[in-house]
Amino acid sequence: MHDALIVLDIGKTNAKLALIDATGRVLAERRRPNAVRTDGPYPHLDTDGLWDWLLTACRAFAAQARVTAIVPVTHGATAALVDDTGLVLPVPDYEAELPGLDYAALRPPFEETLSPGLPAGLNLGRQLAWLQARFPDAFRRARHILMYPQYWAWRLCGAAASEATSLGCHTDLWNPRTQAYSSLVDRMGWTALMPPPASAHAVLGTLRPEVAAATWLPPDCAVLCGIHDSNASLLRYLGKGEGTVLSTGTWVIAAAFGTSLDNLREQADMLANTNALGRPVACMRFMGGREFGELAGASPVPCDFADVERLVARGTLALPCFASTGGPFAGRAGRIDGPPPADARERYALATLYCVLVTDYCLDALGAKGPLAVEGSFTANPWFGPLLATLRPAQPVSYSDDASGTTCGGWMLRYRDAAPPGASTAIAARAPSGLDVYRARWRAALG
Repeated sequence: MHDALIVLDIGKTNAKLALIDATGRVLAERRRPNAVRTDGPYPHLDTDGLWDWLLTACRAFAAQARVTAIVPVTHGATAALVDDTGLVLPVPDYEAELPGLDYAALRPPFEETLSPGLPAGLNLGRQLAWLQARFPDAFRRARHILMYPQYWAWRLCGAAASEATSLGCHTDLWNPRTQAYSSLVDRMGWTALMPPPASAHAVLGTLRPEVAAATWLPPDCAVLCGIHDSNASLLRYLGKGEGTVLSTGTWVIAAAFGTSLDNLREQADMLANTNALGRPVACMRFMGGREFGELAGASPVPCDFADVERLVARGTLALPCFASTGGPFAGRAGRIDGPPPADARERYALATLYCVLVTDYCLDALGAKGPLAVEGSFTANPWFGPLLATLRPAQPVSYSDDASGTTCGGWMLRYRDAAPPGASTAIAARAPSGLDVYRARWRAALG
């Protein structure tokens, strides 16, 4: 029976469990949509539903390989308050509104955290301050504040840890220049709730006995500390010099190695993430997957190149933005200028053009240089890369053949000395006539 590990990959929209052997070959996968529950005091994540799904999937995987480790990888802006037995409050959905708190008076300045002020609960500090003010008794019962990957690690093995990639993800809790907690943590009295720090690849322990029994996994199965999902996508590129990685999914996040942190502007939703080596990385992002879905429709139909050509020739523009949170154009109402798309294929073409133009805008704002590697769901789009390569001739564009760089990153935490599986495919530029003029009109319409 093969030795293998399990990567628990929880994105904002979907969760995936992947069984991967020591060579990086995926042996099996299970997926489920994530749900936001509204049956509590505020909208919260369905952690119990995910847990039941995890146990069931692990039992199936246990029959296929000897599982030696589990690695949690999750989205950011999320934390759990736990005592010795479990959650003291549900885990908030970061898109939920948190009324009645003057958070602007509490948060540190951008110059300290390089974490822009964001709406709803996208700044994790806002969530924690709101919970503390609204539910003081429950908050006092908490023993730990756990970032979301580390919550799942704790639930699996019982060991509590903190980890820098999730702490450094627009939380207001972290100073990326010093790689230490921000002034907010001490001022709010949270320092004692923060567990000891650990590296993302650290083994925190083995499965709790009851978890081993419920999953049929070996009792000595190791549980790794885990990592923020966008930083998992960066792992295969760390230490390789200058370049840019575009992680695509619900969020499209551009990480530009070698870009000065002094270029970051709070008003444009630019930020510094902390990578798995404990170093800050200049980033910019927007909710590309969410916006693509709004433009392409609930049942997207992939387009031909002729559909892209038609929209450019007609001058049909999608102008930001089509998501309620995040990105350089947050707060604007999206609109379509010019003749609207005629059918589902043209809607797909317009969504592709829109995401290419916003990505190109973000890369310019970052001053991104060097090779541009595209990871994640947009690699399934046949026109995203060629259009982007046309607009950025100085940045060679490639697609990873792993549609989920997060899963590969989770595997690499266990096999740190191994070459990452898969390969990249160079993307040739291809664009309709007049794309440069189309981009100029789009940028001029931004005002």
